[in-house]
Amino acid sequence: MKSGNGSAKSLVDVGIGEISREIFVNEEIYQEELERIFLRGWLLIGHQSQIRNPGDYFVSRMGEESVILTRDTAGRIHVFLNSCRHRGMKVCRYDEGHTKNFTCPYHAWSYATDGRLVGLPQADQAYQPPLDRSQWGLIEVAQVADFRGTIWATWDPHAPSLEEYLGEARMALDLALGPWDGGEGETELLGTVQKWLIPSNWKFVAENFAGDILHIVSHRSVDMVGIGPAEGEGRRDDPGKFVVTAVPGWGHGITYGDIPRNKEHVQYSTSPITAKYFSACWEKRLKRMGEMARVQALVGTIFPNMSFHGQQPRTLLIAHPSGVGRTEMWRFYFADKDAPDEVKDFLRHYYIRYSGPAGMTEQDDMENWNYATAASRGIVARRHPYNYKAGLGRGGTHESIHGVVTGPPLSYCTEQNPRNLYRRWSEFMDADGWDALIPTGAPRTHV
Repeated sequence: MKSGNGSAKSLVDVGIGEISREIFVNEEIYQEELERIFLRGWLLIGHQSQIRNPGDYFVSRMGEESVILTRDTAGRIHVFLNSCRHRGMKVCRYDEGHTKNFTCPYHAWSYATDGRLVGLPQADQAYQPPLDRSQWGLIEVAQVADFRGTIWATWDPHAPSLEEYLGEARMALDLALGPWDGGEGETELLGTVQKWLIPSNWKFVAENFAGDILHIVSHRSVDMVGIGPAEGEGRRDDPGKFVVTAVPGWGHGITYGDIPRNKEHVQYSTSPITAKYFSACWEKRLKRMGEMARVQALVGTIFPNMSFHGQQPRTLLIAHPSGVGRTEMWRFYFADKDAPDEVKDFLRHYYIRYSGPAGMTEQDDMENWNYATAASRGIVARRHPYNYKAGLGRGGTHESIHGVVTGPPLSYCTEQNPRNLYRRWSEFMDADGWDALIPTGAPRTHV
């Protein structure tokens, strides 16, 4: 790190499971995160279903900066900085839509959907010699990639491919983003993105979904109310046995569910057509996937700030940093594209009961993150590290799941995945470039 806080590894001691509160509240550290993590890592931008046609666009974010995801007239996908090259004004001020050109409302510079500067006022009279427009197009990211319909980007031309960056988390995303029947079909977003602000550091959100199972105690009241898709108590369909998995070297964390193949799926009793749909999906899944049908990626975090629920409720989450103690939350909800409309409508209502700013489960989480951030600020509090010791050195392997794996009963309390995330955080914060960030040597067997 460049700041006066020393090495990031001095603040994050994953060997003994202690992490300084300073990393959640220090403004200098936060500014370095924007440069060292959010300029280098692969970040989720949006979904193919948001830009189906040439001229469609969706305004997203990378770190604190606004970017435009769009499809040009030739069908190519681009991600541009949402900033005019003349004076910096946003060239797109709507969240999503369709356009032929992006025109700056300040001085009317216009850009095609492939980023080219195509118009500026009185160009022939104002610029002599003529302005070389090819040098003044929109600023484009270094790399763009598509994974199962999700669109990712990085500013760093030296970053590895997205496939390599995901490492052993590729299987988790493939399971989470694919159709429920295990086939080659597609998923699509339900409606638009929900956005809201919370007074929390972004890392508390990332670690929560990386593999913190113990926090389910926070959701006991929601379970008692019974907001799930079945009658009676509960808030979700049966996840099976929890298998907590860290992807060493890359910082990702996944919690899989291991569901017995002979398990009868009766979780959607409040909607007969939905129950029938998922029962049919399960039978097809068993035929197509065999023994692997029982494995599902329930929830996880792709370093640094993309999290997902792969089983109902199926959502994508980006925890956008908006200040050292402020995060802008974006939730995307999705379902099988070929599911009946009645099923999609049932799921949409269930999803928003569970997640988002009005979701009962997410409200529990937000209260925890907000107080954790506030509790990190005090003069006395900052002298004492947080305890991440649960499950130290206890990870192992699994016959079907790659990575450092902890199964029941320790999976309900291990903190291996948050430790793995913060190990990667410290590596990004201390490294000068990707040459020092590519994992080398034998894979770790525990974290």
